[in-house]
Amino acid sequence: MAKLQIDVWSDIACPWCYVGKRRLEAALEGFPHADEVSVTWHSFELDPSSPPEVDVEAQSYAARLAKKYRVPVERGQQMIDGMTETAAQDGIEMRFDVIRPGNTFDAHRLLHLAETRGLQGALKERYLAAYLCEGERIGDHETLVRLAAEVGLDADEAQGVLASDDYAADVRADEANAAQLGIHGVPFFVFDRKYAVQGAQPAEVVRKVLDKAWEETQPQLVTLSEGAVCGPDGCE
Repeated sequence: MAKLQIDVWSDIACPWCYVGKRRLEAALEGFPHADEVSVTWHSFELDPSSPPEVDVEAQSYAARLAKKYRVPVERGQQMIDGMTETAAQDGIEMRFDVIRPGNTFDAHRLLHLAETRGLQGALKERYLAAYLCEGERIGDHETLVRLAAEVGLDADEAQGVLASDDYAADVRADEANAAQLGIHGVPFFVFDRKYAVQGAQPAEVVRKVLDKAWEETQPQLVTLSEGAVCGPDGCE
């Protein structure tokens, strides 16, 4: 039986990416062929120029949003409140009051390592929760290695990757593919390289695309001609 491939571009520093992950999982939960679905998480950096860690004492998260979108700080806080409420509806307790923004490039490199070890999905979940809910420093090497070890990656191997340029080319390749596909915002889901869903759409929407993509992966018999046949109830 053919497998269905789902490719997802997202960033750890993206609240909607965590919500989108939950909604994809919800769509798969009731999908009868979930065991035949393969999900790959691809790299996308919302802010490649970000330093390893941003001084949150100097500028609040609401102030950072206000500056980015050129709105008053009050509007930035409203955006945070709305995001927090939406995430809660999908079972995620986001804590923007403890978030410590930073560069996610090295985290993406370890996600590529995790893919080779069959642990990418687990590490993606751990990094998202650590950054968006627990106030972990997502740009800090020690933190990244500790979190990777929690899901089963070898800590020494992860540390070796961060001390080298390993998987840097893979991250850049993911980002180049995103540009070729015209992806400018995440999360972005591609089903069987045929159908795309942009943004954290409701699980019902994702499920409809999932059903359609699955149907097209399965071989279809085409009857070219019909003649007399026999069946359990007799012959015609």
